Amino acid sequence: MSLASWFRWNEPPNRISQRNPTEMVVETLMMELSWQTKQAEKQQRERENEYRKIKTGVDYGWLVSYPKQSYDISPGERLQLEDMCTKIHPSYCGPVILRFRQLIAEYEPEVQEVSRLFRSVLQEAAEKIKEEEEAKKLARQWNTKNKSSLSLTTFKSRSRISPFISDIKTISEDVERGTQPTRRVWSMPEFRNAK
Repeated sequence: MSLASWFRWNEPPNRISQRNPTEMVVETLMMELSWQTKQAEKQQRERENEYRKIKTGVDYGWLVSYPKQSYDISPGERLQLEDMCTKIHPSYCGPVILRFRQLIAEYEPEVQEVSRLFRSVLQEAAEKIKEEEEAKKLARQWNTKNKSSLSLTTFKSRSRISPFISDIKTISEDVERGTQPTRRVWSMPEFRNAK
């Protein structure tokens, strides 16, 4: 028995399993939520420390030790948010994160308000996706109606136009026949050489 089989050096490296794009979106958005929750908690602690400093005039911040993360979203709310995240198309993941960060920076919410703000951003994105799908559906319906109506009009117009049969006399027809051209009734005056 060889040692290589024990250490598995000769085996090809395992490929990372391909995950569903929806799972990736849910994981990315939930990671963003947890990170923003931690940041909001940190800012809230800093605000409380500043308030205590102003109130007491003494800074005891160096004595205080904070737990790693004291606020956590309830399991029911987490499941609801994950369900809402599954409705987000992968192409909207980035814009949702940007909008969420923009609102966090704008409102500077308390820790408890972060999940509600996240929920509102998800609802806004879901409504936008729904509106775009309806617009695409209407556009498809419009295109199929227009294609059929355009084909009928082009068919009718083709049937009426015949390039070889014409009641309009042209100079080239008169020259080919060897006859004198009739007086033209066009907008341009007729010029003839005097004989």
